[in-house]
Amino acid sequence: MASSTSRWWALGALVLSALVIGMDATVLNVALPTLAADLRATNGDLQWIVDAYMVPFAALMLPAGALGDRLGRRRVLLAGLVAFGIASVFATYANGTGALIAARALMGAGGAVIMPLATSILPVVFDARERGRAIAVFTAAMALGLPLGPIVGGYLLDHFWWGSIFLVNIPVVVVAVVAAAVFIPESRDPAAPRTDLPGALLSVTGLAALVYGVIEAPARGWGDVRVLAGLTAGVVLLAALVRVEARVRRPMLDLGLFRDRVFVWGAAGATFVSLGMSGVLFVVPQHLQAVLGHDAFGTGVRVIPMVAGLMLGGLAGERLTARLGLRLVMPAGLVVLAAGFCLGATTSASSAYGFVAAWLAVLGAGVGLAMVPAMDGVLATLPEERSGSGSATLQTVRQVGAALGVAGLGSLLSGAYASGLPDGAPEAAGDSITAAAALGDATLLHAARDAFVAGMDLVLLVCGAASALAAVLVAVFLPRSTGRDGKTAESGHELTAAR
Repeated sequence: MASSTSRWWALGALVLSALVIGMDATVLNVALPTLAADLRATNGDLQWIVDAYMVPFAALMLPAGALGDRLGRRRVLLAGLVAFGIASVFATYANGTGALIAARALMGAGGAVIMPLATSILPVVFDARERGRAIAVFTAAMALGLPLGPIVGGYLLDHFWWGSIFLVNIPVVVVAVVAAAVFIPESRDPAAPRTDLPGALLSVTGLAALVYGVIEAPARGWGDVRVLAGLTAGVVLLAALVRVEARVRRPMLDLGLFRDRVFVWGAAGATFVSLGMSGVLFVVPQHLQAVLGHDAFGTGVRVIPMVAGLMLGGLAGERLTARLGLRLVMPAGLVVLAAGFCLGATTSASSAYGFVAAWLAVLGAGVGLAMVPAMDGVLATLPEERSGSGSATLQTVRQVGAALGVAGLGSLLSGAYASGLPDGAPEAAGDSITAAAALGDATLLHAARDAFVAGMDLVLLVCGAASALAAVLVAVFLPRSTGRDGKTAESGHELTAAR
């Protein structure tokens, strides 16, 4: 363990790493209209400017975690931060859509290294007594970056050129690199074998194909040939990955993790939370802008109640888990999350922002109350030397769950919105509420706002039902917790025995 002072400075470096990832997840959304005008980007170009980040981000986390176990987690984290910073410079000065898409892909690769390695370092630096609090701060930093993206991006776009939204990453990355190099102790698995090349190739290609199919489905339709090909290829390659990894002595994807019920149900709960969060972050900014009429900067500010709720919920979750155990606190957080979703599903087009802020705060509290104990419980199951690959497995499952959530919930919103428009509405109005607003027809815009809110309510209701189901499953199947450390009395910890 690091010294008392240095480990909190180390957490500062990890927080900055999470903050830059969180900001980059949302900052681009407010810049898409500007990019369309300045770079003459088509809708397809804009989609790939966004998606070029998501595909490598999901696909490369497993190899990155295994690489960290072998080469050193601090060293690989620093490499990821440097790659992210270099990609930000390229994106800042990109002179066309092709260059920007390539830069975004490199940023996704850097993010794929940063996220699992930052998570894997937490149980190395902090003991069981302090780990929950560190995870709460880390999770809050990640969440804080989400509304900061539109806030910072909106301000920069109002005052500077579009490349400035990527330039802002660079000073944060520089500080994170210096802090990580100075304060984070090196850790690795001394028994880690050579890189599992077959497993790495299968995981990268399988996850890339699956996420590609999921991303393209809302725009092309679930029956499109390319979507079906991507989904099929992804499933086949990932099935082959499981078979290959089952025969490897020290696999990149440690299937033994899935024999531990704390890991399985903690990861399942965290994935449900990620899916719900992806739904909120997909619909709420559009509601705040297109229905309530706020600009990008104002939208980011108005998402802050959710972040405040998350921070309070996370701190409460850390303390309650120490007293009551994971099996009680995590389902309770999922129930609070479900309540926030169900409250949000009663929103109407005439609802004021005060009501929206209230249910956003409840949602945030549910996220913190469920996510922090889940992450703490899962990390407690990992032997220190395998924390890189274990954390990468957890983050990969969460990321794929979030991508599936965006695609499925996006399709649900699109269908509900289109069906809610009046007969005879222009075809362009069916693309999005923003497109309907651009037509300049006040009557049509009123109907489009009603249709969008109805679709948003449906999305929130589905997320609420999923959260309630997750609460029941976790309460039933999660083993009895021993309290503070989140480990279970009946878990045999096969991984520990394999050290």
